[in-house]
Amino acid sequence: MRRTFVWLAGFLCVAQAWGIAQTIHGRGGITLPAPPAVEANPVSDDYFGTKIPDNYRWLEDAKSPDTRAFIDAENTYTARYLKQARIRPQAVDDLTELEDVSEAGIPIERGGNYFFRKRLAGEQQFSIYMRGAEGGLRQKTAESKGPSADQRLIDPAKLSRDPNTSVGLLDVSHDGRLLAYSLKEGGADEVGVHLLNIKTGKPLEDELPAARYSSVSFSPDGKSLYYARNNKQGTLLYQHLLGTRNSADVLIFGREFRGEPLTGDDLFSANFTDDGRYLVIEIDRGVPAKRVDIVFRDLTKPDAPFEILVWGLESRFHAIWANRAWYVRTDYHAPNGIIQKADPGVLPDAWKIIVSEGSDVIDSWSIVGGKIYVNRLKDVKTETLAYAFDGKLAGQVDYDAIGSASGVLGRTTDRYGFISFSSYILPPAIYRLDTVTGKRDVFFQSKVSFDSAQYDMKQVFYKSKDGTQVPMFIAGKKGLKMDGSERLLMTGYGGFNLSETPRWNPQWAWWLEQGGWFAVPNLRGGGEYGEAWHEQGMFEKKQNVFDDWFAAAQYLIDQKYTSAQHFAISGRSNGGLLIGASMTQHPELFSAIWCGYPLLDMLRYQKFKVGSYWTTEYGSADNEKQFFYLLKYSPYQNVKAATAYPAVMFFTGDNDTRVDPLHARKMSALVQSASTSGRPVLLHYSVSGGHSAGVSVDQQVQDDADQLSFLWTETGAAETRTNHP
Repeated sequence: MRRTFVWLAGFLCVAQAWGIAQTIHGRGGITLPAPPAVEANPVSDDYFGTKIPDNYRWLEDAKSPDTRAFIDAENTYTARYLKQARIRPQAVDDLTELEDVSEAGIPIERGGNYFFRKRLAGEQQFSIYMRGAEGGLRQKTAESKGPSADQRLIDPAKLSRDPNTSVGLLDVSHDGRLLAYSLKEGGADEVGVHLLNIKTGKPLEDELPAARYSSVSFSPDGKSLYYARNNKQGTLLYQHLLGTRNSADVLIFGREFRGEPLTGDDLFSANFTDDGRYLVIEIDRGVPAKRVDIVFRDLTKPDAPFEILVWGLESRFHAIWANRAWYVRTDYHAPNGIIQKADPGVLPDAWKIIVSEGSDVIDSWSIVGGKIYVNRLKDVKTETLAYAFDGKLAGQVDYDAIGSASGVLGRTTDRYGFISFSSYILPPAIYRLDTVTGKRDVFFQSKVSFDSAQYDMKQVFYKSKDGTQVPMFIAGKKGLKMDGSERLLMTGYGGFNLSETPRWNPQWAWWLEQGGWFAVPNLRGGGEYGEAWHEQGMFEKKQNVFDDWFAAAQYLIDQKYTSAQHFAISGRSNGGLLIGASMTQHPELFSAIWCGYPLLDMLRYQKFKVGSYWTTEYGSADNEKQFFYLLKYSPYQNVKAATAYPAVMFFTGDNDTRVDPLHARKMSALVQSASTSGRPVLLHYSVSGGHSAGVSVDQQVQDDADQLSFLWTETGAAETRTNHP
């Protein structure tokens, strides 16, 4: 192969060499000096004869003194900008009203009680509560007068003085006697596992150290804890006998099965069937899984081996044991999903179909109260139907508006199931569903200061570059102008088979309250139309995701919802990759960009944190064929020198243990050196925040205010200046 050299913007000198403005002009009268000087220290990699330079490789080392100095300088620079953002104090006040409210999670029932997370207004974190199931709907809200029937079991404020310490509900023993909960710091993925004796209120001495746990479950008899812990070497399932040392824990499953090795990218979780008969393990091959294997062990038989329910098929499966039979949802020969009654030892081709494949994808399913509940997405809108075990239609769950429903959650034998529901203009509520009568009652609803009646949400369809019809949700205040003068915020994801259904987010609610339009296109790569829709945005077809996004932006501009100078975009994680590609491929379409916890260097992402998991979605630059299409769109390698880039804020933090913050560090330095627009390029780097939720309400309000005040300011009218270069 002929050796080539790709001249990239990474091979830049100092900003001044390209004539970049010495004074940075934000909108709203904000002025800044040039960004902090960052030394370019070129290195080069050879990919199959193509040399790729990297000026900021040294910023990959998060612990080096030079990198820490860089972070400090960038945070100081960003703080200087935010101090001048006139709308920020108002944003803090408004967001406090929207976010500092009482909230609760969906409960689980054990031993005649409900267990759930709840946070009261004025508190920084969720606590874990217990409520008697018999009076479950007579609970007074936090805003009402009178005593509460809820008993607080775990209060993170009593466990740590750090307001960014959070707890999560992992499991409750079948008899309702023991509670397992997680404890974590900030937004990291790793958690410690702790146990509580509910009757005495005292903690058990049994603890598991901070790590990545894919499942934590009490054994049916409540005498053991089964936990699946994963790292780069793989996932291992252990049994911990309560009251013994962790060193005595017994390895139950992992490393290999029947001669086939399990690698670090094979992630699995374990759970027990509701009747306590089986231990079930589902093995995901990659993220997202391209293949799911399921094995089970009959606990009624001493020393029984694991048996195979399904193994070795390049499809996804999820199993539930109910009515003394296995029921499985799969996309095997059915991209939109089917539900079958499974027969171990027989290929799925011979399994009985209970719920047939339809034109609408099965988004989720459950078995509660002896009924199979199926959530389908009809053009990205949730519809829930109930089926009997013979496949006959047994009812449906009606919703009052277009939005997102969680599905009916509960045990197979529970009479009551629980549903959460929300939309972009409807705050969340949790309902208890009687599976016998179909009656639905409110279990919990926050009192959010947001008047849904003032807003409209609609769905439109537009054509992408290749002619594909793509849906998009648009929300705004009733009567909002469509003359191109209004601000608009668009967010998206487009990957990992995840569907972007309308759901509540206080950030987007704030934007709507200010009078801005809000839009979410349902890009390929997601799961909105089944596996075929997902596959059209994977590997070498990833550009389809970006083309769908750009077509959405052009549609919104053409229909005069907004114009380029008032157009803001935001995205996190894989959505941060989308935002990075937006900046490098079509900077002229947007005025302000927020790029959160992003993947940006797609040639090296698989080398850091858990990046290797995602090679089943993107591919890897270690593969020659995949290298060339990754290079074509990888944002970091496609920044161009002397280019007028929009205003951008890169947002990350030390506690992101999923997507390495190196992406945002390197990209901010590179774009600062390349942009000639005179618009601000900022790095917002938190020392407590991370990829996962967990920071305090106060911290979340401050972070959201930083993001939104930046986007709102930088989509305002551009000011004319004659006294600056």
